[in-house]
Parts: sequence; structure tokens; C-alpha cells
Amino acid sequence: MATLSTAGFSGPATRHPSVAEQFARKQRRQITPQAGKALEKLSHAIEYLTDEFVQSGASFSANNSQLEAVQLLMALNRRVYFECPEVPTLGERLRSLLHRTTN
Repeated sequence: MATLSTAGFSGPATRHPSVAEQFARKQRRQITPQAGKALEKLSHAIEYLTDEFVQSGASFSANNSQLEAVQLLMALNRRVYFECPEVPTLGERLRSLLHRTTN
């Protein structure tokens, strides 16, 4: 079972790439089995809390604990994902190979 440590977690205000930055790079990540399980569990928790919020008919407000919980889980989800190593693109691998052969 995957465990997720929140040690050193600075909360939802942690700097993460913007949506535009994420789509501009389109960099794939190598997700380990442990990270995959953590992402799956976090996603299920986010979906469950979101469904509960919608079904309860609660209104959006700055001090809604359900929304704060969803934001916290989403921040953890992003953190787990962005901690996975990026997979170099084919172009990056070719440049690296060419760079090694020319030196």
C-alpha cells in the first residue's frame, strides 16, 4: 500500500506550474507504481468529496471546509505528480546522443 507523507507540505499555496505552462511543455512523466497508487487514491477522494458537495447543494464560499479539503487533496495530487521524473522527449534524447558523439 502506498503511503503519502505530508511532511514539509506548505499547503495549497505551493507554487505549481500554471495550466498554460503545463500544456506548453507537454512533458511526460514516469509514474512509479507507488505514485500511481497514491494518485489513484487521491483522485478517488477528490471525486468523492466533490460529489458529496454537489449533492448537498452547499454554496461556494471562502470558508467551506469541504472545498478546502478538496483543494488540499488536489494540491497533494499535483505534488505527487510533479515529483515523478520527467521522461525526455525523442528530440532531447537525440540531441544528447549527438552531443556525446561529437565530443
